[in-house]
Amino acid sequence: MRPDPGQVLHFSEDPTITRFVPHVAPTSRQPDAYVWAVDYDRAPDYWFPRECPRGMAWVTPETSAADREHILGPGGGDRVHAIEYRWLERMLSVKLFAYRLPAEHFQPFGSPVPNASVSTVPVDPLGPPEPVGDLLRLHEDAGIQLRIMANLWSSGTASSRALSVSAVSGFATRWRAPKPPRWPCASRTRTGQPSQ
Repeated sequence: MRPDPGQVLHFSEDPTITRFVPHVAPTSRQPDAYVWAVDYDRAPDYWFPRECPRGMAWVTPETSAADREHILGPGGGDRVHAIEYRWLERMLSVKLFAYRLPAEHFQPFGSPVPNASVSTVPVDPLGPPEPVGDLLRLHEDAGIQLRIMANLWSSGTASSRALSVSAVSGFATRWRAPKPPRWPCASRTRTGQPSQ
């Protein structure tokens, strides 16, 4: 599910929206009121239930072969998404809808690379909301790896060293599983014996 030329998309679990009015989203770090939407490239960021924590990474023209292998591994494609096991059932059952909106009312938002499109005026959808359908199939058809993990705390570790050469993003991270405790390890001497 991606927008056609001249369109942006707004994803929602609410199929009853008839007009989008600028507002300050409860989860937003922005004080200004906007209507939020996404373009073709950023649409996959929202192929998830609304509150589902997710980690995402994708290659850019600056990504080295070594970083590509480190981040994406043998699964192929140019992009990888990760969710937690506890969200898999919701991912399979959610009823997600996409609203097509006229791009002419929107401006790119985010720096240095835009991650959304915003409007400061009310916007009417171009038509009724469209069911997004099978989210796993969307990932598969787009060639996006989808990884299921115990927690997302480790997903950032694998991609953080490539932040300067790859695009990395996380959404809804306040709903992720708690950070796992570190296992205490006794330090050892060169002889392999525990130190005192």
